[in-house]
Amino acid sequence: MTSPGPIQYKGEELQAERGPGLGCFRFQLVVLAIFVVLTPLSVVWKWPDWLSAALLFAVILLLLVAGQTIIFLLRLVAADRRARRRPLRSGTKTVGELEDEAAGGDAEGRMPADDAAAPPDDEGPVRQ
Repeated sequence: MTSPGPIQYKGEELQAERGPGLGCFRFQLVVLAIFVVLTPLSVVWKWPDWLSAALLFAVILLLLVAGQTIIFLLRLVAADRRARRRPLRSGTKTVGELEDEAAGGDAEGRMPADDAAAPPDDEGPVRQ
C-alpha cells in the first residue's frame, strides 16, 4: 500500500503559507489565560453579573477557536513531515519507505508507471 497523498484542506493541497500561524495561536492562548483568570475573579470582586457571564462566554468561545487553530497547525505539521525526506543520520528506513518498497515502488516513494493506475488489491493490511 502506498503512502497517502498530500493532506487536503477545503479541496486543495494544504499550504503552510495560508491560514493562522503559530503567532496567532500564541496570542489566542495569552488572551484565553487572561480571561480564565479574570472570570472567577470578576465574581469574587462582585462585578456586574452580565460582565461575568460575558467573560465566561468569551472563555468558551476562545476555547473553541484555539482548539480549531491547534488542529489546523497539527495538520500543517503532518503535511510538512510527509513532504520531508528521511533524516540524514537515520540508518534505517522510515515506515513510509518500507510501505513503498513493499508496494513495489523505489526508495524515493515513486511507483512504477504501470502499477500507478492499477487498483489496490483487497488482500493485505487495512489502514484506517
